[in-house]
Amino acid sequence: MEKIIHFIDSFTEKIGKISAWLVIPLTLGLVYEVFARYMFHAPTVWAYDLSYMFCGTLFMMGAAYTLNKGAHVRVDVFYRLFSPRGKATIDACLYIVFFFPVMFFLIIKGADYAWYAVQIQERAAVSPWRPFVWPLKLVLPISITVLLIQGIAEFLRCLQVLFGRKTN
Repeated sequence: MEKIIHFIDSFTEKIGKISAWLVIPLTLGLVYEVFARYMFHAPTVWAYDLSYMFCGTLFMMGAAYTLNKGAHVRVDVFYRLFSPRGKATIDACLYIVFFFPVMFFLIIKGADYAWYAVQIQERAAVSPWRPFVWPLKLVLPISITVLLIQGIAEFLRCLQVLFGRKTN
């Protein structure tokens, strides 16, 4: 079980670090837009589209990395008071009841949504540039799949605590 968890964590870490590189073109595009708009009075038609596509991809692909690092927002008024075994019990139950069913549903619906966008070669409707948006929509089922895989590692970690193989 430890090897599986380590493999998934390594995979998620690589995906997160690769996705983090999207900050560079996002920043460069926005810096260029600011200069073009305010220094040359010539705004671009593509900067807004670039920013929401890169930012959305960065946000979605970073979800699994964030779960891996335990950095998702958690209301832990009572949770912090529980023992590691109590926390593992709560987490395992919540993964089974909420996380896995929702992730499976989102993967199915997201794949349908993305596949339809690919089939019609969907473009942005409100942009004068009219870029393809299907690549961004493909990110949805991919990122949710990566999040699901990381969720499996977190669930296995809970099982390790519950069965006494790990204390945290």
